[in-house]
Amino acid sequence: MKLGYARVSTEDQNLEIQRGRLSEAGCELMFEEKISGAARGRPELEKLMGHLRKGDVLVVARLDRLARSTIELLHIAERIKEKQAGLQSLDEPWADTTSPSGVMIMTVFAGIAQFERALILSRTDEGRKAARARGVAFGRPKKMRPDQAELARQLVLEGKSISAVARTFNVHPATIYRCIEPSGSL
Repeated sequence: MKLGYARVSTEDQNLEIQRGRLSEAGCELMFEEKISGAARGRPELEKLMGHLRKGDVLVVARLDRLARSTIELLHIAERIKEKQAGLQSLDEPWADTTSPSGVMIMTVFAGIAQFERALILSRTDEGRKAARARGVAFGRPKKMRPDQAELARQLVLEGKSISAVARTFNVHPATIYRCIEPSGSL
C-alpha cells in the first residue's frame, strides 16, 4: 500500500497541490499536517509511521516535506527500513528505496552523514584540547572565590547557621554545604 505524507509549514499555506500529486501517485491513505518541519513532534508523521507495514511505501511530493536535514531524513529512512517498507519522493526520483539504485544512494548519503559527524566530533575535540592547553576553564563558573569559601567555612565553624551564611553570600545553602565538605572548593 502507498501512504502519502503532505506537510506545509503554516496555517496559511495550502495542502491541495501535494494532496493531488500524492493521489495521482496512487496513495491510498493520506496523512497531512500544517506544522513547521522544525517542530519536535509531528503527530501525523508519527501516525503514518505507526500504519506502515512490510511492503508499504511512504510517498512524499518532496523530501523537504518529510525532513529538514540529511541527518533527519536518514533517521526517518532507517525507521522505514526497520518496518521493511520503502520511501519514494516524487520530485527526487533518486530517493526511492524501493529500487536498488535508490537504496545505494541513500547508503552513500548515510556514509557521508556519518563521515560529517566524525569530522565535527574530531574538530570539536581538537578545539577543546587547544582551549584547555590555553588555560580555558570548562564548566559552570564557581559561585564563590576560594577566600569567600574559606570565610563561609569559618562562619559555620563559629556557629552561624548554613542558611544565614548562604544569605550573607547570596548563594543557595547547598553551595555552603559544598564549601564545608572536605573536598569542597566553591
